[in-house]
Amino acid sequence: MQLPYIPTDVPFTGDQKAWLAGFLAGLNTRINMPLAAGSPLAGVAPLSGPGAAAPPGIACQIAYGSQTGTAEYLAEQVADRARTQGFVPQVCALEDLDLGALSAVRRLLVITSTYGEGEMPDNAEMFWQALAGPGAPRLDGLYFGVLALGDSVYDGFCQAGKNIDVRLGELGGTRVLDRVDCDVDYEGPSADWIGRAIIALAGIDENLADVPADPAADSPESSRMTSTIDTTAPATTALAAAPTPADKPQRAPRWGRKNPYPATIVANSVLSGPESDKEVRHLVISLGDSGIDYEPGDGISVTPVNDPALVDLVLERLGATGDEPITDRKSTRTLRESLSRHVEIATPSKYLVDYIASRTQDPELVHLTSTGDKEALDAWLWGKDVLDLLNVDPALSVTPEELIAELRPLQHRVYSISSSPRAHTGTVHITMATVRYRSGERTRGGVCSTYLADRRAEGELVDVFITPNKSFRLPADDAKIIMVGPGTGIAPFRAFLHERQARGATGENWLFFGDQHQHCDHIYSDEIDQFVADGVLTRLDLAFSRDQAHKVYVQDRMRERGAELYAWLADGAHVYICGDATRMARDVDAALVGIIAEHGGFDEDGARDHLNQLKKDKRYLRDVY
Repeated sequence: MQLPYIPTDVPFTGDQKAWLAGFLAGLNTRINMPLAAGSPLAGVAPLSGPGAAAPPGIACQIAYGSQTGTAEYLAEQVADRARTQGFVPQVCALEDLDLGALSAVRRLLVITSTYGEGEMPDNAEMFWQALAGPGAPRLDGLYFGVLALGDSVYDGFCQAGKNIDVRLGELGGTRVLDRVDCDVDYEGPSADWIGRAIIALAGIDENLADVPADPAADSPESSRMTSTIDTTAPATTALAAAPTPADKPQRAPRWGRKNPYPATIVANSVLSGPESDKEVRHLVISLGDSGIDYEPGDGISVTPVNDPALVDLVLERLGATGDEPITDRKSTRTLRESLSRHVEIATPSKYLVDYIASRTQDPELVHLTSTGDKEALDAWLWGKDVLDLLNVDPALSVTPEELIAELRPLQHRVYSISSSPRAHTGTVHITMATVRYRSGERTRGGVCSTYLADRRAEGELVDVFITPNKSFRLPADDAKIIMVGPGTGIAPFRAFLHERQARGATGENWLFFGDQHQHCDHIYSDEIDQFVADGVLTRLDLAFSRDQAHKVYVQDRMRERGAELYAWLADGAHVYICGDATRMARDVDAALVGIIAEHGGFDEDGARDHLNQLKKDKRYLRDVY
């Protein structure tokens, strides 16, 4: 077969011709390269003929909805892959995707996470409101695909992606490949989707009359990924070897979820007072020679290890020693290693719940799983772990292999960084509430918080990596900022204040902080007082809910200072919220709408529109969980 060649009169530079020649040579090699057995693309037509690559200069739009940065990172991965196939990709957050202009877009790939219980992430909310509204334009010329990210432990798993996928189709868009719903172990399925998405978009005729079939739509792997997700899918596809320009920087970080950095704990101390109902800790973690850097607003991910006492109880229940070899996700390890480091045992998966209901036919559990009453099932599951599920029927015999197959991968936990790289060189600080409770006559705790609090002392190692949060960044040094962060929600704002002080920022800073009792829950009080004395913290409002007869919260203090707060907003201030998503964040959101309405002369709808504009202008940012 004759190699494709580049005509001498094409309007490319010498470097472009050299790169393209290398690409075509590599493409020819891959055309004849057999795929590994079990590959999602096994049996798919090779990359030759129509659809092998997009005609040069063809645009494709890549839009993401991201709460913590994963969807944004994957969007950049798609863009990198698209460039190797001749596309000119444009990447943006969904909130920056103008709905009116979308009707002129021909190729669109959407990657979005789901926030909370089935909600859109912050930077996709306004796009979704417009897309779902009655004024949304027809999208008959649009060819699209959707990758949804989620966590199956929550109700509304991948709901944001599902909603966008359905609505784009309702408006006349043509789906070029099936949506993939990724659980927390997303790397394999997402990599496969990216490869297939680029193939599908490249196969669209320039007259857009013919739509390629999803190359894996009829394969068993595809059906698994769009339902239960095949987390064993290889992280490479037939396109993975596509060459990139030699001078292109590599985006993949040295340290990540699959390769965390073994960092040393420098300090691990309790911040809260002895009379507090909470145990809040301050941890200092050395970055050593890792080369890791971060920005205020980022998170640090910690890879936990399950409580060995619970591991022993599960082994005892299984009648196992822990030395049994287990093959899990193509890796073989001992059962104890798997239960300790690789699967969630403190929180039962929905798969295990269904499995136990089916095996035991327990009337209560069968009723809860068959009726779809999420609230009732959540109430029944509260405080229960894998051992509790196994003990629904003490006579039930479950093999180690059967149990492991029904459990979710053990996931890292993300903490908002509470340090500044300029003020705390070479270290990352964590402000963490240790979760402890008692249920079923056993003492229990948060997987990662008790791991750090009880089993990781100063001088010991913990596996970490940075989780960037580009949607939660400081503004220009001369801009005003308003920070609302009760409890451990103060973490990123401690980082912000240290950073602004270290940079000599001139913008004014206003902090709303609170908790239960001032004498034992006012964490970092000495530092906060010093920030006030130094003039770094311009305004400070405290709300300790149980220090008076009626409870007072941060949103109450905001309303009391409503006139001044609105004046700051009118003067260009940026507002940041950090903390509990289900109650505090919603209450603060409602308080802001009320303040804007009262002091800005808006009705409720106008105030909500004004707040949405602040979001669009990236002046209202949230780090909520």
